[in-house]
Amino acid sequence: MYKPLPDSLTIKTSKVNGLGLFTKEGIAQGMNLGTTHIKIGEHLLRTPLGGFINHANDHNCVKVELKSTSKGDLHYPHKHWNLVTVRDIKADEELTVRYTFYKI
Repeated sequence: MYKPLPDSLTIKTSKVNGLGLFTKEGIAQGMNLGTTHIKIGEHLLRTPLGGFINHANDHNCVKVELKSTSKGDLHYPHKHWNLVTVRDIKADEELTVRYTFYKI
């Protein structure tokens, strides 16, 4: 069954901007939370995980680029980025990254 977010995350009103990603429980440093963006050719697609993460200079997550030539039904070169925590995250804390794809 498709799940747009990991069970440990939820979407709530953000103090940063609009809606944001929040933890339901504590998450350890180095945890890979899943794919935020996929680039196929010149097209950059956001997943629900990537669509609700807000920017912060003092971020608690990073996007890690992964390259692939085959993933499931995608049989051509593409890139995808996963969200990884850079420190331990407390329960009910908003997840943030330093934006690299969008101007702020």
